[in-house]
Amino acid sequence: MPQLEHIEAIEKHLWTAADTLRSGSNYASNEYFLPVMGLVFLRYAYSRFLSVKDNIEATLPTRGGKARPLTKEDFSQKSAIFLQPKAQFDYLVALTDSDDRAKALIKAMESIEKDYENLRGVLPKAEYQELDNEVLGQLLRTLNPDELRQVSGDVFGRIYEYFLTQFADQKAHDGGEFFTPVSLVSLIANVIEPAGGTVLDPACGSGGMFVQSARVVERRHENPTEKLTFYGLEKNATTIRLAKMNLAVHGLEGNIQKAITYYEDPHELLNKADFVMANPPFNVDEIDADKVKNDPRLPFGLPGVNKKGKVQNGNYVWISYFYSYLNDHGRAGFVMSSQASSAGRDEAKVRRKLIETDDVDVMIAIRSNFFYTRTVPCELWFLNRAKTDAHKDKVLMIDARNVYRKVTRKIYDFSPEQEKNLLAIVWLYRGAEEKYLELVAGYCRQTLAESAGCFGVKNNAGETIEPMPSFIKATDALREKLQPFLNTLTQDGPHAETLKELDETTSAFKMDVEAFQKTLAQQQELWKQQKTSNGELKKAVERLAPLAESSRDLIKQADLVFKLFSRLIEICEKECSARESDNWSGRDIARGRKAADEARSLAIGQLKQVRYFWKQAHWLTERFPEAKLRDVEGLVKLVDRTEIEANDWSLTPGRYVGVAPEEVDEEFDSEAALREIHVELEDLNAEAVQLAATIKKNFEEMGI
Repeated sequence: MPQLEHIEAIEKHLWTAADTLRSGSNYASNEYFLPVMGLVFLRYAYSRFLSVKDNIEATLPTRGGKARPLTKEDFSQKSAIFLQPKAQFDYLVALTDSDDRAKALIKAMESIEKDYENLRGVLPKAEYQELDNEVLGQLLRTLNPDELRQVSGDVFGRIYEYFLTQFADQKAHDGGEFFTPVSLVSLIANVIEPAGGTVLDPACGSGGMFVQSARVVERRHENPTEKLTFYGLEKNATTIRLAKMNLAVHGLEGNIQKAITYYEDPHELLNKADFVMANPPFNVDEIDADKVKNDPRLPFGLPGVNKKGKVQNGNYVWISYFYSYLNDHGRAGFVMSSQASSAGRDEAKVRRKLIETDDVDVMIAIRSNFFYTRTVPCELWFLNRAKTDAHKDKVLMIDARNVYRKVTRKIYDFSPEQEKNLLAIVWLYRGAEEKYLELVAGYCRQTLAESAGCFGVKNNAGETIEPMPSFIKATDALREKLQPFLNTLTQDGPHAETLKELDETTSAFKMDVEAFQKTLAQQQELWKQQKTSNGELKKAVERLAPLAESSRDLIKQADLVFKLFSRLIEICEKECSARESDNWSGRDIARGRKAADEARSLAIGQLKQVRYFWKQAHWLTERFPEAKLRDVEGLVKLVDRTEIEANDWSLTPGRYVGVAPEEVDEEFDSEAALREIHVELEDLNAEAVQLAATIKKNFEEMGI
């Protein structure tokens, strides 16, 4: 199994443990988040330090049989931070309650800042004096779980981002606006594809745009520190600290200046940036028009001034700035309020001038609830100062509002596959058919791999897990535990009908599992000769459809088998006096039922993956059967300037692509939906109780 197999569960576990400590103390979120992020930074720095240390030591020059000491430069070449012995996490975790942990952490942070000028004054230090020594000890231990001590890969980078996400959700700092959801940042970075040069984010927040840009370069097996130069502007000093920590924890550096971008341009990058990425504040109405009216970054003029002398809406100030920073081959990608793409009056005039430059490239509409601090929908804008002749006077409109996954009842994002599918549309637009075909082929391979995983897959510990055989084994074991008591019952007892249905269902299920395995073997053999032309891949997707359908049917059968076992046990206990019989081992049967349920959950989880990856391939080949860009109702349309002009110069994708045909959700789980509604109701009830208690307390304090 992949290294990050259980990363989501680990992230949630670490956050829950850390947040529990906060809730058990007197600290507010805004007092707690920076020192906690400092510890996550330190733990991740240690993880990167260990991951490269052995390799560095093996290549150190020696003199007289002794290797020279490790240096900062050794680690910088590996995009890692050099840590002095007393700044290493194991040393800090080993401190006892009799030690002054705050003092030790301050010294650790100071030693890093001494070695790294770009981090001087950035890392949290005095903040640790505000936390109890015992709480610090618990936090250190929480962030050092056994399951993460030997992992490789960007695990703590993920955890760092996850903690940023959670603190954003709590609005722990700056209203949570310092953080842009990773799935949106990743999509922006992958659409503009920063290959090398200057990357500017004039509203950089916690630096997520830089991190995702670096990952694009890393996926090409190149060093982002050699390829990209990062420049950022941010008005909040604490957010700048977060951004610099975020960069450092990913082995990156950037020139981030404290500035109010509306009025200041300390980097002086007008017409010089290769790439601009940003998520600026939406709909700001406090920009002093007199201060900016002659700004060279406003080539299209002011978008309108109100009676107070303020720019009536700052959206087009930001858009104009992003455009003007680009050099003559530059590309920009940014998040913008959905209001901006169809705004009227003076804003429409600016938008028309921008469209007439022919540098608007792609527009992507995003549904509401992607952000942690605001529920409004948004759009991703992409500018390209060097469009090809094939794209002259055209804009690619993508309406992705129907593409999402639900993370919580309040938050949505893109799954990695959904993001790739949206990128595939852009690839086809750019004529990169080979990338599209490789994605479809990858989904087919993954469908086969997940199918094989139903019968045997290795976990992180190197153990082989067999989801389907394990479920069958668990249900057989449960059947054996029930048999002694069943032998004492008459053939026409109250249990008889359920028992008969159970045995028939179990037998059919086992036969279908064998058929599924046989089909898998056939498809694996066929794939060995698979060609990757579009026509052949379309045939492969069609050929794999029965495997995907079988996986869905097996899920229903597995659920039914377990439900029938549960029903049989209930009948035996309630209608057949099982608990009074010496042949009924209630404890063993309860354990057997639990084991069967756990095995069922594992098997179903694996089976769902089979159909999931097949559906991704089918989603693409159904919409783009010729591996060429085409208009798809409700999803995408390549629009020319004439049509845009006829629609009041609107850049709202939904205005052009039409309405998507309603699809039947074959994966809808009514029981899961009811459980979700129940959980949401419980949350609302809890909030209501808390609110009532607060109101009561306020009345009492007022003497009412």
